[in-house]
Amino acid sequence: MTTVTGLFDDYQDASDAVSELEAIGVPRDDISIVANNSDNWYRQDEISEAGEDAAAGAGLGALVGGAGGLLTGLGIMAIPGVGPVVAAGWLAATAVGAVGGAVVGGAAGGILGALTESGVSERDAHVYAEGVRRGGSLVTARVDDLLAGEAERILRGERSVNLDERRSAYESAGWTGFDPSAEPFDDIEAERDRVRRTTPL
Repeated sequence: MTTVTGLFDDYQDASDAVSELEAIGVPRDDISIVANNSDNWYRQDEISEAGEDAAAGAGLGALVGGAGGLLTGLGIMAIPGVGPVVAAGWLAATAVGAVGGAVVGGAAGGILGALTESGVSERDAHVYAEGVRRGGSLVTARVDDLLAGEAERILRGERSVNLDERRSAYESAGWTGFDPSAEPFDDIEAERDRVRRTTPL
């Protein structure tokens, strides 16, 4: 098994990637999505029954997904340093289970610990976590080695963030790593950050 991760600036692109992963045969139990919800794009009254159970603290099992695919099991939760997220799947369950300052593989618990525990390098995990904190959506899949190339095409294609370029953009603005104790970006800060990154100098 190989873990493949992609960061998306647009939730719809991340959602489409989840659907594509399911279409090539990746089981929904092996796919996870964590999307920033600082601007409340995913409203409480739109949560599926599985999401309501998760939001009410009924257990992490509801986050694994419903009968209609992973995205039917979306629920709202808070991850330290990232803030409110809409999430489903194993990585989200691991991130919630790891909060509380646990150290996993040298990284803090929460989303960093969940990513490094799944096989993502700590260096990349910091960028992924920061990307979600700043308004992005993260899709992570555990795939059979035979599907790894196709999963990488889906999660690291033209719709996803180029991780090296994003790391450079963050570092050029003085960023040194994801800080789980930092305040998450609100929707205004996330939009300013997007504009800064996309406006030519």
